[in-house]
Amino acid sequence: MIELLSPAGKMENLEFALMYGADAVYFGGQNYSLRANAQNFSIDQIEEATKYAHERGKKVFVTVNIVFHNEDLDGLKAYLKKLDGIGVDAIIASDITVIKYAKELKCSFDIHLSTQASTLNSMAVKFWQNLGVKRVVLARESSKEDIVSIKKDTGIDVEAFIHGAMCCRFSGKCILSNYVTNRDSNRGGCAQICRWEFSIDKDRFMSIMPKDLNMVTFIDDMIDIGVNSFKIEGRMRSIYYVATVILTYRRIIDKIINKTITQKDKMYYLNICANRESTPQFYDKLPGVKEQYFNGREEASNQDFLGLVIDYDKDSKIAKIEQRNFFKVGDNVQFFGPDIETTNYKIVSIKDEDNNEIDVARHPQMIVYMKVDISLKYGDMMRLKVYDINDF
Repeated sequence: MIELLSPAGKMENLEFALMYGADAVYFGGQNYSLRANAQNFSIDQIEEATKYAHERGKKVFVTVNIVFHNEDLDGLKAYLKKLDGIGVDAIIASDITVIKYAKELKCSFDIHLSTQASTLNSMAVKFWQNLGVKRVVLARESSKEDIVSIKKDTGIDVEAFIHGAMCCRFSGKCILSNYVTNRDSNRGGCAQICRWEFSIDKDRFMSIMPKDLNMVTFIDDMIDIGVNSFKIEGRMRSIYYVATVILTYRRIIDKIINKTITQKDKMYYLNICANRESTPQFYDKLPGVKEQYFNGREEASNQDFLGLVIDYDKDSKIAKIEQRNFFKVGDNVQFFGPDIETTNYKIVSIKDEDNNEIDVARHPQMIVYMKVDISLKYGDMMRLKVYDINDF
């Protein structure tokens, strides 16, 4: 089975990830996770999320992947026992101590090796296999040849990143954040130094930032060489980002499996839900000038996500929509969702909650009503029509 794995920085993101086609989600607890700035999940929320996912036939993986200092070990065994009792499907770990404790406690969850371990070769994979690791999350810097060799030599379950942010050098080996800001990226405090611009002199500056990862053109190839799980980065991203990216890859993977994929399917909407350019990076070659920003970049705030469908009355064809960004009568938009085809639409009227005709939805998360001749449901989304679906 090919698994599509989504980030979930909070419960809302988890719900939308599963709604839009993820087979599994990963998230961190409030301790031992590398995304300290994400909302993360309390023990009670982990239990709620696990129950929610399992009721839908989906899986949950919990990150326990910081680099542990002595003081971080306090409470770790109790935490692992809690996760085991909840019934999470796997933990994602990079420290040998975590793996050792999980085996000593005879925890029933699987152990996945985090990308923080920077695993790129078969000998390293065999070492981790001997400790009880069932799956390896390969370093983002893995090439196709690396993946082929690891699968051939070890037969291990392989998880590979296919979309999202890149580290500026080897994943899991950043010390620049700690050096510059005293925020340790390996313990959850990444200050994203690789997003900064560094002055050389008053007229010149340097950036060390890589463009984002986008493997859409290589998914069929990755399936052929035996990648088991396709991982999306982004535990701090919006529900719009999660929905767009998951839905795009879900449909591509399904069409590859069903042998109905076309080039048109690979030219989808991945570039309109984020504010950085994206590229395949390491898979087919070493990154060069086209894969990295050197002399600045523009990261305009994305405002394509216009509204979330809250309800739809099939008799009157009235959609109840929660506004997310400014839109007005006459705008050309698109509706998309997990069970509908992406459809172009021109807004002809908007009413407020008091049934008054209005020209503009300008207030954050205001509720409006629109007549829409498309059968919608809760969770469908409305975005600005940046591309015409008929152009592909």
